[in-house]
Amino acid sequence: MRINKLLSNLGFCSRREANRIIEDNRITVNGKKCIQGQWVEKTDTILIDNAPIPVRDKVYIVLNKPVGIICTAEDKVENNIIKFLGYKEYIFPVGRLDKESEGLILMTNDGELANKILESQNEHEKEYIVILDKPFDDCFIEGMGKGVEITGGKTKPCKIKRINDDTFSIILTQGLNRQIRRMSKTFGYRVIKLKRIRIVNIKIDGIETGEWRKLTEKEVEKLRNL
Repeated sequence: MRINKLLSNLGFCSRREANRIIEDNRITVNGKKCIQGQWVEKTDTILIDNAPIPVRDKVYIVLNKPVGIICTAEDKVENNIIKFLGYKEYIFPVGRLDKESEGLILMTNDGELANKILESQNEHEKEYIVILDKPFDDCFIEGMGKGVEITGGKTKPCKIKRINDDTFSIILTQGLNRQIRRMSKTFGYRVIKLKRIRIVNIKIDGIETGEWRKLTEKEVEKLRNL
């Protein structure tokens, strides 16, 4: 894999930060200066500042993201999730929740596990509670469940259940950009509140808005065994 991806997977730094380290000539591969985008093998001798890549403990956090926080590690972006969390070590969000949405998002420095969770073809469930701008009928529930034609194709069938006149729960196994909002708009509805409450086996129960906790060993093990 490319050196950037390796360093990210090992929890050392982001791919962007890896580029900066390479530019500063701080990385060598088998005794030679590393170049941007270089492919490496696990058997290669990779040194940073003339020392082996530090082995860092893996971090697994579940955050109840507030509305207004942006899921990016870009320093220049105001209200980015990294600054909001203020964690002392390098971590990154697994996937995204748009700025207007709230709820569960995983944060980690384990690139391999993050990639596994993000592979939609593995049918990993994500559950949301959604409030619309007006009451909906049973045709809406049926249509959303079967899949909706939006830009780029038709969404996968999903599990959807009415909670009350204007609120429903929905379980997706894909992660298209602003998917629930775009699906609802197709039927003439506007989402006024969207909260993710579960990713696979990880639930948001007991975590107040803006708070976080570390995953238990049992939770991490189940994610690894997906």
